[in-house]
Amino acid sequence: MNNLQIKTVADLVTENIKAAHVFKKYGIDFCCGGGITIEKACLKANVSFPDLEKDLLNLAKNGERSTNYNSWKLDFLTDHIINVHHTYVAENIPLLLQYADRVVKVHGHHYTELQEIQDLLITVAGELSAHMKKEELILFPFIKKLVKAEAEGTEVPETHFGPVDNPIRMMEAEHEEAGDILRTIATLSNNYTPPQGACNTYRAFYAKLDEFEQDLHQHVHLENNILFPKTLKMEKELRAKF
Repeated sequence: MNNLQIKTVADLVTENIKAAHVFKKYGIDFCCGGGITIEKACLKANVSFPDLEKDLLNLAKNGERSTNYNSWKLDFLTDHIINVHHTYVAENIPLLLQYADRVVKVHGHHYTELQEIQDLLITVAGELSAHMKKEELILFPFIKKLVKAEAEGTEVPETHFGPVDNPIRMMEAEHEEAGDILRTIATLSNNYTPPQGACNTYRAFYAKLDEFEQDLHQHVHLENNILFPKTLKMEKELRAKF
């Protein structure tokens, strides 16, 4: 067994975010399900390891610089998540809901899965909006306080939620729920493949859904696999000092 097989999916994406595109190609979950080894991920997704390995090695050889999110300070990473991913979700949910409404009205009688897709979209839109608020108002400000405490050598700031593990586990559970909904939407839409002869709005709707899911995967990866583990480690180390 080579070194690549025993690395986890999350490890590879953390090392090079462009690996996410390779895993997406093979239908391998790299955010919520990224904690398993490459070997197990291939077995689970019924993927040929040599094929996956070839694509991953080509990615490493292409010479492109990738953003090393793993090296960023946690307060900077929280700002990036808000400015890039939270902003993307907030700006694109209204557009997706408009597309869904129009497509259901025009084509829903013939393509009955569209109504279910719209219902799921409304659900995940509400859940994500509430989820991001909790991060922006509660969890992320605490992470910034942790970073400040570490820099100044002071105690872990008091919270109303106890150890940071509590809100982190809640956020991870909500990530899983959102991921499940989007996987269901992907299945209902035949992986965002519009029917032959679909109108431009129908095509735009599915293309935007696909883009939305890909953004969420990267968003969740940054939190589940980089931000949250490092936050837990920082809090533990700070508590041990006092």
